[in-house]
Amino acid sequence: MTATARPAPPAVDRSRPSVLPMALRTRVALVLASVAGLAMFAWPLVINPPAGFSHSQDAPFVFALILPVLVAVVLAEMTSRGMDTKALAMLGVLSAIGAALRPLGAGTGGIELVFFLLVLGGRVYGPAFGFVLGSTTLFASALITGGVGPWLPFQMLASSWVGLLAGCLPRARGRAEIALLAAYAAFSAYLYGFLVNLWGWPFALGGDTQLSYEAGASVLDNLHRFFLYTLATSTWGWDTGRAITNTAAVLLVGPAVLATLRRATRKAAFGAPVTFAHPEVPAALDHEDRS
Repeated sequence: MTATARPAPPAVDRSRPSVLPMALRTRVALVLASVAGLAMFAWPLVINPPAGFSHSQDAPFVFALILPVLVAVVLAEMTSRGMDTKALAMLGVLSAIGAALRPLGAGTGGIELVFFLLVLGGRVYGPAFGFVLGSTTLFASALITGGVGPWLPFQMLASSWVGLLAGCLPRARGRAEIALLAAYAAFSAYLYGFLVNLWGWPFALGGDTQLSYEAGASVLDNLHRFFLYTLATSTWGWDTGRAITNTAAVLLVGPAVLATLRRATRKAAFGAPVTFAHPEVPAALDHEDRS
């Protein structure tokens, strides 16, 4: 009896930043979701909120926006062969690891270990994968830590953009890639803090301070107040702590994690078409069956 040789899994193209291609329909869905998400964050800057309004009233609508977008991105990727069942399994594994990592730091002094995994996952598997990974990781970790509240949909969107932008970084290899990812990890820490502050700032302070949101003021005036508020409340504390944690994690374990994720990609042959063929029957056995 002769054994049939299995074809070797396709090698990962290291010249490409990510291993999963992104279809046009996925790009359109991500652009529309990002525009709608930014509108959800920044609408108080252009529209005066009614008296007594808070984000607890519009958070369900943001959550209702995120879920169909995630489903649309996954379906678009699967129908275009950008994301198959093996990639979905990897998405579940990384989401579970990220959800388990988040309680370890619990946000103490900005120490949060989950975001470097979003950066590396988005880098290896692409913008669409990073976008979905950001939302699923924050949602799962919120269930574990009891962090479900009106802030959760906005945290999910902000972390989704962290993973998405990681998949859009330019090509690099070796030490240059690690340096690029470390710099982006630090930048994404401040970006996440900026966005999370923006969702709650218009309703966090009263109207009697120089840092408060002022209804009816110009966009530039309110942005100036917001920048001062962010600098005073989180930039030099929480955000800087998060940036240091992200950068240190990428520099220390980033090369090993990247190598592991790419090795898993090669072994699983992501994106390879599944074909079914009849097994080859040795000639001697075939002759005996016919006789």
